[in-house]
Amino acid sequence: MCPAPVPAHSERGFIIPIGGGEDKEKEMSIHRKFVELSGGRNSDIVVVPTASQLENTGPNYNDIFRDLGAAQVEFLPINSREDCDNPGFVEMLDRATGIFMTGGNQLRLSTILGGTLVAQKIRRCNASGVPVAGTSAGASIMSEHMVAGGSGDKSPSGGGVSLAPGMGLTNAVIIDQHFTQRNRLGRLLSASAYNPFLIGLGIDEDTAAFIGPDNVFQVLGSGTVTVVDAGSMTHSSMWQAEQDEPLSLLGLKIDVLGAGCRYDLTGRQAYPPDDGKNGFCSLPSNNRADS
Repeated sequence: MCPAPVPAHSERGFIIPIGGGEDKEKEMSIHRKFVELSGGRNSDIVVVPTASQLENTGPNYNDIFRDLGAAQVEFLPINSREDCDNPGFVEMLDRATGIFMTGGNQLRLSTILGGTLVAQKIRRCNASGVPVAGTSAGASIMSEHMVAGGSGDKSPSGGGVSLAPGMGLTNAVIIDQHFTQRNRLGRLLSASAYNPFLIGLGIDEDTAAFIGPDNVFQVLGSGTVTVVDAGSMTHSSMWQAEQDEPLSLLGLKIDVLGAGCRYDLTGRQAYPPDDGKNGFCSLPSNNRADS
């Protein structure tokens, strides 16, 4: 599934996968930047808490974004595929200047939202300039191919990861979250071995990759983003590996990016924070609320 086409004279909105466990009480730098990109005090943010089965998830994020100055915050109480056909929910997304998908279970999120009017609307909103952020499960579903499961603390192996269709906001990466905290390098390597074209992003807790319309992302938060580039891999045993059999993967490139580092997903090149490129202070905010 390719990302939705960008309308004429428009620019795709930021895609912001977050590794989960983000700071919600102190500096809240990730949420603060998301609100800014969504229009700041002119923003209208819609929260999608479907991945979570906790009743307070939506209201809690509503409070966070309001405390950070968002003008309007609503959440979609979607718990079934039937809910996704509610025209009122689609109208809320039509007004949105920022969309946030919470954590929980990414398979619950994908099986309820997948292919529905709400999912289609989120894709079109992003293509027309609306930033879409997602934490934990909400981060995983952003890519075309979604990490659906697999154990941490293991070497890359045959069957070391299970994949499912995602929302397809991007088809350039495959995303894993809670990365260092749950030791998920092995399963991200397994995912990269299935499709070496994709760039693997392993995102730590309280860390986000702000992927801009130019397909360059910048890291924000207290952890790191691990980038696995298998595009130049010279050998892989994935095609013949039995279940749980360790893989041979030769020629991989791995970069570990801390706060301020950037990565060009098109050129497959990492840059340090002080490389002279524009910083977060110059990132464009979404102006949809003013139009």
